[in-house]
Amino acid sequence: MNQKYERQMKKGVFEILVLKLLEKEEKYGYQLISELRKKSDGMFAMKEGTLYPILYRLEDDGLVISKWTEAKGKETSRKYYFITEDGRKVLSELKKLWFGFEQKVSEILGGE
Repeated sequence: MNQKYERQMKKGVFEILVLKLLEKEEKYGYQLISELRKKSDGMFAMKEGTLYPILYRLEDDGLVISKWTEAKGKETSRKYYFITEDGRKVLSELKKLWFGFEQKVSEILGGE
């Protein structure tokens, strides 16, 4: 497959996937990367250079907030991301949009 087109398709879904991963609990960056890779069987193997700009955009839009933890013992401080109420609303809207989009694309691709 042409990697250019694959990257472009994936790029359009990263925000909704990040919001979904934050829906139930706060997470830090590496945790998001690992969970996304695991849940997608490696399809969405995101690099830090891809994730952090997404998190910053979501934060600028008020959909997530971040908070640094205190370093404890040998643990370093980590920046955790939390979904906001606006983020939950947008996630709900994006899920509806995604499922409608998926249905129409499947109809077109499957149609003869």
